[in-house]
This record gives sequence, C-alpha cells and structure tokens, in this order.
Amino acid sequence: MGRSLLILIDTHVVIWLAFEQERISKAAQAAIDDARQNQQALSISDFTMFELVMIFRKKRVGLNISLESFLFEVEQRFVILPITRDVCVRTLALPRKYPRDPADLIIGATAVVNGLTLVTADRAIRESGAVPTIW
Repeated sequence: MGRSLLILIDTHVVIWLAFEQERISKAAQAAIDDARQNQQALSISDFTMFELVMIFRKKRVGLNISLESFLFEVEQRFVILPITRDVCVRTLALPRKYPRDPADLIIGATAVVNGLTLVTADRAIRESGAVPTIW
C-alpha cells in the first residue's frame, strides 16, 4: 500500500526546499515536516517537472549538479501526479479570480481533483479561495 497524500507542493516551493529553505514559511514547513513524520508522501504535478526544466533553462536558478540529476532527485522525493482529463476539465471550473497562468491552473486543478492542500506562497492563488492552501 502506498503512502497517503495530503499536500501538493507548488513549483517555487520545490525549488526553495532544494536551495532556499529559509524562504519557506513556518506554517508551510510545519505541514511538510508533519507529512514526512506521518509517512505521508509529498506530491507535485506533472507540470511542475516541466516548469523546473524551464526555470533552469532560463537560468533563473543555478544548479551545482546536472538538470537530469536534479530531476531524478525530485522524482525520488515526490509523488508526481498526472495531468488527467479530470484535471484539465477542472481548470475550467476554477473561478475568474484564480490566476489564469496555465501552470497555476493545472496545479490548482490537480489539488482540487485529488483532494489535496496546496503549499504555495502565491498570494493570488491563496486569496482566490478556490483551492485549499497552506502558507
């Protein structure tokens, strides 16, 4: 039996976990620590993997290892949730006040479809009220 899922980690939080942990709020860090202590898997969206590649391609974050090695580490540390038909359709149901960025839509819909709380610093997502969040 697999570990249960309770939280979905937004892309920027994945980067901060790897390189800038001090940027993570106390509440978010507590949720992540609680999940780990309770044998609950941390999850990310398929789209986060693509975003990570684009972020590193644009050199917005430097790596001291190869991109492939970094992505392998991400795959080992997170359950990667697929972009399913339900996730795609759910993007249409997110309210107008929810950010229209395709990555935000996919990640938010992934959280809703899977009944997960999204760990994100993104104020627009948090203030939309469309997705349960922790920050």
